[in-house]
Amino acid sequence: MALFVITWTDKPDSLQVRMAARENHLAYVRNNPGVVRLGGPFLDQNGDMAGSLMIVEAESLDAARAFHEADPYKKAGLFEASQVKPWRVTIGSIG
Repeated sequence: MALFVITWTDKPDSLQVRMAARENHLAYVRNNPGVVRLGGPFLDQNGDMAGSLMIVEAESLDAARAFHEADPYKKAGLFEASQVKPWRVTIGSIG
């Protein structure tokens, strides 16, 4: 297993899209235990959610990308941009 970072930026003025898909997104994460090691939203200047970062554990980059592609946020068309990259802990720990 390896770690990957998934980051995305929401499309402008898409908070309503995010909120409409949020419960399905959270259920998706809960229904895939052990995949997401750490995650949370980026905030804009008003403190509203405007993107996200997730550190996931997967067998391969393709598996991490597949996890991202199946995310309800992705399916809802929330993202302006997103990326999945291999990642390694150097300082601290994610338990």
